[in-house]
Amino acid sequence: MLIDQLELWMAATNTYVVAPEAGGPAVVVDAPPDPDGIVSLLTVHRLTPVALLLTHGHVDHVGGSGALVTRTGVTAYVHPDDDYLTLHPLEQLRHLFGFAPPGDYEPPERYRSLEDGLALELAGLRLEVLGTPGHTPGHCCFYLAEEGILFSGDQLFAGSIGRTDLPGGDYEVLMRSMADKVLPLGDDVRVLPGHGPSTTIGRERRANPFLVGLR
Repeated sequence: MLIDQLELWMAATNTYVVAPEAGGPAVVVDAPPDPDGIVSLLTVHRLTPVALLLTHGHVDHVGGSGALVTRTGVTAYVHPDDDYLTLHPLEQLRHLFGFAPPGDYEPPERYRSLEDGLALELAGLRLEVLGTPGHTPGHCCFYLAEEGILFSGDQLFAGSIGRTDLPGGDYEVLMRSMADKVLPLGDDVRVLPGHGPSTTIGRERRANPFLVGLR
């Protein structure tokens, strides 16, 4: 199993490439507004992307998706409940900063829809889609059960959780998603988040101040 990542763009968003081995097909998880960085990561491992899995529609996770789809022909996947975000990255930037920093923020021209419980067979990998609304209405995590790896997006971080103060965020919904979808996973499951270092479910269950006592 090959998993590599880079922190990209001003938000230091993690993008991941996932493949059974170097030199073959791969899955990309999240596309910050730095498609050159994503392509360079694929090139290092001689990988051909077949799917771009987007955890949610915030611009720091999807801003490079349109360019990546155009350049590589990869198929993008995202939950349609985040269309109001995914398809309008420039509006997000103007809302956050009052302007749009220079860059290519085109949304994907086409995508396939994610839904909770969907099993994706891609690049020789089997990933389960966990619908985890709260950070955004359409937020999803991706679970590689055979490898014990969860790509948690902005649902769960080392020592923290995703913010819920942006449009569409809901703290109670996020915590319910955490209790129903994330915490039932085993303590040894490795968590690869959208920002910051990796962690494990067990470590966060024991020490994350937002999760201690959550059932």
